[in-house]
Amino acid sequence: MAGLTRRAFMASTAALAAAFAVPRDALGAVLAAPLKPADVPTTLQQTITIGAPVYNQFRKLVTGPGEAYVPRYDLLGKVADPARANSRRSLMYLGHYTDIHMIDAQSPARLDVMNGQSMSLWAGVIHPQDTMQMNVLASMTEAMNAANLSPLTGAPMTAAVNTGDSADQHSQLELDWYMGILDGGTFTPNSGKAGEYEGVQLWENTWAWHPEDPSKDAFGAYGFPKIPGLLNAAVSQTITSPGLSVPWYAVFGNHDTLINGVIPIDSGLRSLATGDRKAAEYPVLAEVYLRGMAQDGSVFNRFTNNAWTQHGIDPRLMTVTADGERKLFEQLDFISTHLNSPATPGPVGHGFTQDNLNTGQTYWTADLNSVFRVFGLDTCNQTAGADGAVPEDQFNWLKAGLAQAQQENKLAIVLSHHNSVTLENAAEPVFGGQGLIHAEEFISMLNEYPNMVAWVNGHTHINTIRPHPNGKGGGFWEITSASCVDYPQQQQLLEFIDNRDGTMSIFATTLDHASPAKWTEGDLSPEGLGSLSRELAANDWIENPPMRIGSDLDRNTELLLPAPFDLTKITDAQIETDQAKSRAQIAAFSQKQVR
Repeated sequence: MAGLTRRAFMASTAALAAAFAVPRDALGAVLAAPLKPADVPTTLQQTITIGAPVYNQFRKLVTGPGEAYVPRYDLLGKVADPARANSRRSLMYLGHYTDIHMIDAQSPARLDVMNGQSMSLWAGVIHPQDTMQMNVLASMTEAMNAANLSPLTGAPMTAAVNTGDSADQHSQLELDWYMGILDGGTFTPNSGKAGEYEGVQLWENTWAWHPEDPSKDAFGAYGFPKIPGLLNAAVSQTITSPGLSVPWYAVFGNHDTLINGVIPIDSGLRSLATGDRKAAEYPVLAEVYLRGMAQDGSVFNRFTNNAWTQHGIDPRLMTVTADGERKLFEQLDFISTHLNSPATPGPVGHGFTQDNLNTGQTYWTADLNSVFRVFGLDTCNQTAGADGAVPEDQFNWLKAGLAQAQQENKLAIVLSHHNSVTLENAAEPVFGGQGLIHAEEFISMLNEYPNMVAWVNGHTHINTIRPHPNGKGGGFWEITSASCVDYPQQQQLLEFIDNRDGTMSIFATTLDHASPAKWTEGDLSPEGLGSLSRELAANDWIENPPMRIGSDLDRNTELLLPAPFDLTKITDAQIETDQAKSRAQIAAFSQKQVR
């Protein structure tokens, strides 16, 4: 690219070296090096798949060849010119997290015991791998850092985005853990009694996997292994994360809004979360705590129920170690916790600003570089239900923002937790509230703005990519990633390309976390537990794991679309300036790791 002049390059290098505390000569060498495809570990090189099925036996994971990009012409309407590969330039390269589901597996407020009522109805309230979720996120962050240079062009990662469901059961401790892993820090994934697991995977029941002895539970019947010492090892380990090498941004998910993502939080659940009683069977939780969600109990009833549970009168309650850090956070706590984040990797607030805290507004906008503007939505329903919708005021705000971005020749990306098949929640509060916009009207509005190129989301835990044509020879792509908790425990890399022939491409690449593909029996190290977590998730017979990887058209793909405006208005110098800042950020991170 014919971009920065020598004088501009030298000035930019000096400014970035000072800003990121990187030696000027070393940074100059990094910035002067031409971009080339990076040899980084992704599913382009190697895939991880489930071994051949054997009736009622636990299946191991195996490695397979990488998957090349599959071009999709749904929006372009024709096969693209092969010569585009020789002229493309990268406009931005992103990492995409979603459905992290950081889990405090021992919290008394978890709804895990509801699995005893129906393992299919309550699927997801407990997983065999719950105690290992921090291992997965730390390993995924390692993989994201390893891929911070594009495997396609070598462009540096600009930022990462997180599209919600970060704290699985609305716990402040879960929220702190997830943020700490992405920001960087050392943690022990435990609450309650130090070094000792206290929870349903030890207690007598048939609906949870018991690694100490699965012979009497439903998982043992499917071949789940006996792994003595696993639970205590999982809650005793120390996990250190360097944090992400690039800035990251976040939005609300339904699990960050309601308990288990579906139920409003009342005072009884708040009290239970920090107390020393945990339900061992589902009837006591349903009768004492969830009953109030369906009927209006009196103040006396509430007091009596609370006294029964907190003083251990009901024999179906187990005594556990109380922990005040397990408190269930308020909606504004989610924002304030992000605002309390460190300046590195940044940005402080991760999209949220002090204005969000002052006004209670739960959505935001930010420019990721000089080319792209991102809109972070809150599609979560605060009344009830897992699925979402777009409140009317947010819909109008986004419409105005897209119009302004179009006037400024900014390409637009929308982030939300919910996707187009789950944007249909119509639950409204009894008093107040506002109109809710659902998928069809929302998609129609987005298609009014040609600069709107991608809607990035999660929620369904399935790799899925959908085109949304505008009926005029264009449209935008909707890109949904899988989850960190369910198999395949993958996230995404997204690169936005100007083909310089009147078309754009979005390259989506699925990313496995960095733990070894195969678990070695007896390996209870942090890395080993990351591998074991993926293997357990692959065998979760309740959740249909193979379905979640998506089709070949939902993983490594090149998503083509007509250029939304004349992209020559975006100069090479502009792109080089953006990339220089990102390369300096990554160089500063690398320098810190060497120390």
